[in-house]
Amino acid sequence: MNQITAKNLTMISDLLESEALLVKKFATASENAMDPELKSKFSSMSHLHRKHYTTLLNYLNSHQ
Repeated sequence: MNQITAKNLTMISDLLESEALLVKKFATASENAMDPELKSKFSSMSHLHRKHYTTLLNYLNSHQ
């Protein structure tokens, strides 16, 4: 299995932080939205970024 370089590890770490932040922001926006359509869209975006986060984490874990 290929090892991750320090530069790539830093990039993945930054991406994980960004995705985690987006999950939280869209979840909060969904909770606070009054319009049902916006609430649904924000929730969908939160789930999408959760998938991105999970994909990155799985990639990272598979290269340890």
